[in-house]
Amino acid sequence: MDVEAAGYPDIDPWVVTWFSENGQMMDQPEDYSPEILAMMRPAAAQPPAIDIGAITAEVISDVPVWVYQPHQQATGVVVYFHGGAFLGGSRLLMHNVAEGLARASGAVVVSVDYRLAPEDPYPAALDDCESVTRWVVDHADRFGVERTRVAVAGESAGGNLSAALTLRLRDRGGPMLAGQVLLYPAVDGSGGSYPSRRDYDGLVLSARSYSRVAKMYAGSSELDGDPYMFPIQAGDLSGLPPAFVMVGGCDWLRDEGLAYSARLRAAGVATEELICKGQPHGFLNLGFPASAEVYAAVGPWLRTVLAGG
Repeated sequence: MDVEAAGYPDIDPWVVTWFSENGQMMDQPEDYSPEILAMMRPAAAQPPAIDIGAITAEVISDVPVWVYQPHQQATGVVVYFHGGAFLGGSRLLMHNVAEGLARASGAVVVSVDYRLAPEDPYPAALDDCESVTRWVVDHADRFGVERTRVAVAGESAGGNLSAALTLRLRDRGGPMLAGQVLLYPAVDGSGGSYPSRRDYDGLVLSARSYSRVAKMYAGSSELDGDPYMFPIQAGDLSGLPPAFVMVGGCDWLRDEGLAYSARLRAAGVATEELICKGQPHGFLNLGFPASAEVYAAVGPWLRTVLAGG
């Protein structure tokens, strides 16, 4: 992937250099064979050892999770849904994001290994995320916090699942979560026309790859009209928990994330927005320097909403 030759506008020079040295890592697969999918889903029986209190492998509501417990009294619980285009990703692959959220927020982080498409298409992943989140709310005292101090977070596909889950919980009568963290979320599975889709086609994501992934996630379900599949299709966004929406300035998903953020605000949802200039999709997962800006913003935001502020 020759980012410099492609001439993507406004991209950070550091990012251009990184892609010149590592761009092949981000090439989209030509197919999603079992072998490719296995490479996209690295797993580990036990979590890595780091200085963050404790990380334990558990099973909640039949779903594997890792629980990140801070040294100090937890500020709350963040139920985290990893990215990976609904087809890949794992607790291990996105471990750095879960750890970053735990360190920044001071919260317990429950990282969820939800089921993946195409073997388990929609709504399997969302069902798993809902089951774990409901269990966490009902057992919040296990983590030393009140049930009102539970938020959800995720990036890319995980951002989609976070947004969709808050809609589903609202429509099913609760529980009401303290907040939702949507990190470069994939919220629109349509062929909609957004400037960022034109300007950054092929930079990590492309219209072709996104269309294939959306269809594999949908399985036999219809793509159009289901807000729990792609939340921007919801007719009403009122009554949702406060939102933190982060997008990369050079992300193919940027404008749909910003459109969703604008709709949340218009519906009366307290929404904080962060645009990380010059950054492509996935920069947080890759640990780019700009990641520090995200954790510096989302950490205090989470501490505030988890405290009921």
